[in-house]
Parts: sequence; structure tokens; C-alpha cells
Amino acid sequence: MTRLVHRELAGGVATITLDSPPNRNALSVRLLGDLEERLTWALAEPEARVIVLTGTGPVFCSGADLKEQRIEPSSAAADAPVTASFPEVLALIWESPKPVVCRLNGTARAGGLGLVAACDFAVAPLTASFAFTEVRLGVVPAMISVPVLRRLQPRAAAEYLMTGEVFDAARAVEMGLLSKAVPAQELDAAVAHYADMLVRGGPEALAITKRLVREVPAMPFEEGLRRMAALSAQRFTSQEGQEGIAAFMAKRPPSWVPDKPEA
Repeated sequence: MTRLVHRELAGGVATITLDSPPNRNALSVRLLGDLEERLTWALAEPEARVIVLTGTGPVFCSGADLKEQRIEPSSAAADAPVTASFPEVLALIWESPKPVVCRLNGTARAGGLGLVAACDFAVAPLTASFAFTEVRLGVVPAMISVPVLRRLQPRAAAEYLMTGEVFDAARAVEMGLLSKAVPAQELDAAVAHYADMLVRGGPEALAITKRLVREVPAMPFEEGLRRMAALSAQRFTSQEGQEGIAAFMAKRPPSWVPDKPEA
């Protein structure tokens, strides 16, 4: 059976590509299963330092595969295929100790925006459009609200999740859904820039810093200072920290930076 999600590894970057253009990369049971498997591979692969999630065709992801969501009236709610492995996929991306960059090849809708929000960085072409269309179908953006509401400004979240209105890439950046929106011809360069910057960071340091970005703002101020002082001392004396300092002093790349392929 043909895979609906492909994988590639080069220069420390694992690229995972949604490849189901006939249904606009919809979150079918098959695609979600393939995506979970590919993410699990990238997380376990020692040479993969950064994960890039992208798609083929003009649409990054159109959300749930609605053809699979029609069930018999007597079926239980738990039988809805939309749940498939989507929670596991979102959790793998959100909790990944490796940075995840979403390269939106185009438009995204509904559940596709859950994937976008779960990633650490998200870059899209200026021509892309977005919408949380669930309420217009009589359903709700339930699972994706977990990562989405951690990204969006509260007023923007209420506006777009409740109205289903389409918004553009510039607005998506403004309200925190995207990191950056660029002209289509600059998309690959923008994603490559993020990936190149990220592979220069120590793997342990990146994983810890990812947690800090989310956890420190909720800490009481003095407690935060105490805990972060201890963490700072721990990292300066760690093997990775000492290697980074030695590399800086010797004006060489640290041991964790992948070798660049020869031209």
C-alpha cells in the first residue's frame, strides 16, 4: 500500500511530508497512522536533530477526512474515526525534545491548524489562507484547541474559532499562529534558515529550552529565579555545556553540529 507520508533525512534535518493531494492531505486514518510512524522514527533517529513537517500540493492540510466521519446513527461517539491517532500525533509534535518546524506548502483548515500550532515554528507563503471551519459543520475544534489556544491571543481565538472566518497569513503571524509569512519563492530559504540555526544548538540544551519557554512564565518570580539558577549551574557544568564552551574558545563548531554536505 502506498504511503501517505514520506520521510527524508539530510544534514541533521528529518523532513516529514504529507502526500495525499487528491483529498488535500486530509487527516484520514491512514495518513494519521503513517504520520505517527514517521514522527516516531524521527524522534528515535540519532542523526535527526530538527524535524520539518510539510506537505505536497497547494494545500498543507484540509483537516479531518469528512468522508470517513459519516457513521451509523446507532454508533457510539468513541467510534468516530476523527479520533484515530490524532491525539498521539499532536502530543508527539508538542512534546518532541527536537525542534519541529512546520513548512506550510499552502492553505490549512481546521485540524490542519492543530498540526501548525503544535509545531515550535511555522512558516507559510503569504498567499496561504486559514480557517477554523468546525462550527460551520456543527462540530467543534476540540482536540486542536489544546495546542491552538496556547498559541493564539484570546480575542483572536474567540473571533476565528467561533466565526469560522477565513484569514490570511499576515493575520496568522499577527495573532501568533505562524512564526513568519514570506513570498512563496522565499519559503524554502526561510525554513532552511530556521533549520540551520537550530542544528547549531546543543540537543539537550534545545530540549530544555523548549520546556522553559512554556513553563517559566507560570512560575512565581522568586521560585523561578531559584530553579533557573540551579539549572544554569547544572548546564554550565554538563558535558554538553563544557563541549560548547571548549568549541567557542577554540573557534571550532561543537561536536553536535552536523557536517555540511560537500557541494
